[in-house]
Amino acid sequence: MSLRVDGLVHGYDGEPILRDVSLAVEPGEVLAVIGPSGVGKTTLLRFLALFERPDEGRVLFDGTDAWAAPEDERLSLRRRVGMVFQQASLFDASVRRNVEYGLRVRSSWGDRLRSLVRGNGTADAVREALGTVGLEHSADQSAGSLSGGEAQRVAFARALAYDPDVLLLDEPTSDLDPRNTAAIEDAVDAARGRGIGVAIATHDMHQAERIADRVAVLLDGRVIEDGPPERVFEDPDDPRAAKFIDGELVY
Repeated sequence: MSLRVDGLVHGYDGEPILRDVSLAVEPGEVLAVIGPSGVGKTTLLRFLALFERPDEGRVLFDGTDAWAAPEDERLSLRRRVGMVFQQASLFDASVRRNVEYGLRVRSSWGDRLRSLVRGNGTADAVREALGTVGLEHSADQSAGSLSGGEAQRVAFARALAYDPDVLLLDEPTSDLDPRNTAAIEDAVDAARGRGIGVAIATHDMHQAERIADRVAVLLDGRVIEDGPPERVFEDPDDPRAAKFIDGELVY
């Protein structure tokens, strides 16, 4: 499923945050969105996830304007998107139960997910998701006993278990050590291999170079660069992007 925003405009308390943003996440592609803190990366992900309605512009799922669609159709589209936040929020239960929860709840919401559960079995889907993040051995461990990095990997597995079309990641490795960061990046690569479109907001430009198929630079509420990492990082069209990447543009 292709997911894109077209002409997105939004602000808070009279202050513009996003100004005419158009950007797409294609199936089996990793898009990294980079830019200074406070530039609107998280806000952009929230609109892609249909958490909020923009002041102007469209959010398109395979060409369907989500905010012009009936509410039940919009809810169905929203369920095709998974999101992992910067800080993991897990239940006081086992790792297995945490990953099962999202799958079981969503499977009651539509034929697509009910079919997934019938076809693979909830246990198999949980096992596969935990294996993707390297935590299959921790299924019966209490979530409260996990390190921060392990908890984030469980949050990733929970989003991956119900087989979303698009996965949105908001600074998922910002506080993680190299081992857990590598596990998350490997899981991103696995998601891409399954045909899932991934959009990741990150401050880590080296990470964007490592894992992304495309990089978008968000500055002053606009996408000023959008292209392959090698071009964006080595020969950007916009001089502001070059200054930001080189650390010369400070916000």
